[in-house]
Amino acid sequence: MPMTRDQIAQRAAKELRDGMYVNLGIGMPTLVANHIPEGQTIWLQSENGLLGMGRFPHDDEVDPDLINAGKQTVTGVKGHAFFDSAASFGMIRGGHIDLAILGAMEISQEGDIANWMIPGKMVKGMGGAMDLVAGVKKVIVMMDHCNKKGDPKLIPACTLPLTGKHCIDMVITDLCVLKMDENARRFRVIELAPDVTIEEVQQKTTAELLVADEVEAVSAPD
Repeated sequence: MPMTRDQIAQRAAKELRDGMYVNLGIGMPTLVANHIPEGQTIWLQSENGLLGMGRFPHDDEVDPDLINAGKQTVTGVKGHAFFDSAASFGMIRGGHIDLAILGAMEISQEGDIANWMIPGKMVKGMGGAMDLVAGVKKVIVMMDHCNKKGDPKLIPACTLPLTGKHCIDMVITDLCVLKMDENARRFRVIELAPDVTIEEVQQKTTAELLVADEVEAVSAPD
């Protein structure tokens, strides 16, 4: 069966390594903050000028002045710091962020991403997405495999305005985990959600896919 948003976040958290500097995009990726493996020190960075975000606060912990780039209230870990947005983007553009975990509207088979606007719909701005996909060492996308209409989001070429080209290293959907093969320039299915088959993934994908010789079950905890 397809994974829930929280299970997708748990799987994404498996990609974290001790000491990493990580930026979480708005939406589903913010849930990763609740699943940082015990014993790991992960420095979560936000474009609005915060380094050292913690999990989402309980009701009695809410500080309306402590927010992430999506204007959600957050907590801070010991040693967290505040600075202006220019310094935050300097970290991103200077290659000092190890990993970005983002959402997406479309992903192309070559690793392009469209995640910032739909023509005709009002948008407040690009945000930090374009800088992140260009300046961060590794980019993971978390998303539903299909949109609300049931159309595939992993497609041959993006139809929406691009955020970046050839920049996505891994995609984690409710159906599977895909890793970019740099030589073939295609995503390879490496893990499947419980009771999901390769045939189902292929039916719900119009992009050309590769399949690992041994496809494992998604390694997220229950």
